Amino acid sequence: MAGLHFELVSPARLLFSGSVASVTIPGTEGEMGIYPGHSPVLTTLRPGVVTVTRDGGNAERIFVKGGMAEVNPQGLTLLAEVAIPMAELTQDVMARQISDAEAQLAEAKPGEATRKATEAINQLKALQSTL
Repeated sequence: MAGLHFELVSPARLLFSGSVASVTIPGTEGEMGIYPGHSPVLTTLRPGVVTVTRDGGNAERIFVKGGMAEVNPQGLTLLAEVAIPMAELTQDVMARQISDAEAQLAEAKPGEATRKATEAINQLKALQSTL
């Protein structure tokens, strides 16, 4: 079976482009495993870790904070607001991400925006505790 073409792009750089066995993404509604031949889907991303499994079985993990994912017949494209390889993710980087999210919460209007900002902070703190 042919591999899955995968691209991960952030405003800062192209982090990944190539054929893989599978990709696990942190969708807003939960973790999603994407494999070759997956049905088309469009979803937003929550803060979390993308796991890219290469054809040989080696896995690469990349932190993403927000964005969207599209699966179509050509493959999977992730457009992330922030994307940082886990090897580059430090406590200082996570503290900066949490601080940015807290600033967004302070500016959020009551209601759905406040709920989403609070949820993002909780997800970032949970990820920070795993470092």
